[in-house]
Amino acid sequence: MNGRKFIKTVGSVVVLGGLLLLAACGQKQATTTTKQNAGQVLRLPVAAQMNTIDISASSGYGQTGNIFESFYRLGENGKVAPGLAKSVKVSADGLQYTFTLRQAKWSNGDPITAQDFVYSWRRTVTPATKSQYAYLFDGIKNANAINEGKQEPQTLGISAPNDQTVVVQLEKAIPYFKVLMAYPLFGPQSEKIVKKYGKKYGTNSKYMVYSGPFKMTGWKGTNNSWQFVRNNQYWDADKVKLDKITYAVVTNAQTSLDLYQSEKLDLSKLSNEQVPTYENDPEYTQYPYSYVSYLSYNYASPDADKKKILNNRDARLAISLAINRKQLTKKVLGNGSLVPTGFVSTDLAKSPSDGVDFSQDQKTKGTMTYDLSAAKKHWAAAQKATGVKKITLTLLAGNDNGDDPSTNIVIQYLKGQLEKELTGMTIKIRAVPSSVASSERQAGNFDIALTGWGADFNDPISFLQIPETGTPYNYGKYSNAQYDALIAQASNADAGNAEKRWSDLVAASQMLMKEQGVTPLYQSVYSYLQKSTVKGIIHNTAGTQWNYKYATVGK
Repeated sequence: MNGRKFIKTVGSVVVLGGLLLLAACGQKQATTTTKQNAGQVLRLPVAAQMNTIDISASSGYGQTGNIFESFYRLGENGKVAPGLAKSVKVSADGLQYTFTLRQAKWSNGDPITAQDFVYSWRRTVTPATKSQYAYLFDGIKNANAINEGKQEPQTLGISAPNDQTVVVQLEKAIPYFKVLMAYPLFGPQSEKIVKKYGKKYGTNSKYMVYSGPFKMTGWKGTNNSWQFVRNNQYWDADKVKLDKITYAVVTNAQTSLDLYQSEKLDLSKLSNEQVPTYENDPEYTQYPYSYVSYLSYNYASPDADKKKILNNRDARLAISLAINRKQLTKKVLGNGSLVPTGFVSTDLAKSPSDGVDFSQDQKTKGTMTYDLSAAKKHWAAAQKATGVKKITLTLLAGNDNGDDPSTNIVIQYLKGQLEKELTGMTIKIRAVPSSVASSERQAGNFDIALTGWGADFNDPISFLQIPETGTPYNYGKYSNAQYDALIAQASNADAGNAEKRWSDLVAASQMLMKEQGVTPLYQSVYSYLQKSTVKGIIHNTAGTQWNYKYATVGK
């Protein structure tokens, strides 16, 4: 779950329900909650339009875990909760999982069968599908070979001996496999429906069937509002209290706040400018997320001088040490964001031996602490080693930090700080829409890119697999044989030994920071106003963040 998942605030006007709403000047207004309308309706803003609801083609699953379900759901504190699997048996060597499905139906009344899982998985790993998430199938028998076009999809390690049984074969033990199986990516798809709609599949809410507690209506692919309505065919429908969730694209924090205060929204995400005004409001709440914003360097730059500088470890350390992350999070952002200790986010995973958070174990001295003296020494060393005394580097920044309006202030801070402290360095800002930024990163058209990554599941590997040589999201082409070996060891030889695997991952994270293969900047914490009548929302820092299965809206 990466920078692709977030769209920054881009405008100041939104049309909602035929009413044109203009941004106000930011004065605090009363946030008292009035009596709700009849029925359980949760009204939510979203930052951008959706582009697909095809789970094989999707680039994020933060909300769609409410309309699609896999063997499990993601419950509280990142733990697996019951899903379409009634039970599971795991072989002694951890290489075979046998899932027994419960009696469940698609939203159209068709039975959900084991074959629906087989078809879905094969479809996702087929190269022609071009799934951005096919790499998450790594470790499932033949998945990588299929995705590389070396084997046929039918050889994937998943089978359906009968309608209610799914057997999964692994090539290696995957310690986080059950949590992974709560991700909608691994859910079923109806072959009948895919073939019925062809290219239309997943492009409109009516060209889809749903397996989760809700089904989608009113989405036509490009519109600014849609709904999730209760799925009466859902196997656990009696636990679902909400009748409907309404979504409206709201591209401005002040507009969202206006809608919230006029009782048209139940949640409103606050901008960093708004937080001081509302942080003592009784309806103020924070939702942390495992999203770490970082700088990605283009190691394959076609410009000789830029390539020398960006491939120089001292240059990258100089950039990292010249950034005052405490100032960045507390004063520049001011929205509760956290200072990261490395590439892996805080509160994602804890040590199997002593329960210490990974973020504590990964700390690496002399790599991320603000130290101007050391920064200047490293920069001088880089200039001497490369012979490059002056360099202009373009900082590519897209709208990838959600509807967080902080992108502009972050890039201005970085420009000011680096130009001031690293003599001879000029930063040229290139701020573009998120879709453009994504395309440019994939094409390698950048010097330094402000991007980010959010964990897809609660394990450090969700971050640490990204900088491996050749992975899809390693846009800067970072490559380190020792790093790759540590990740391979954690994923293979030590996969069955929790403590050794943890040590491998800690060593990999520390190596990445010593190299400054990427430069972490801050971890996102989002501030909201939430109506006191809204209860039961399950929010997780990783994966499918929002679970509304048990949510209610009272009076």
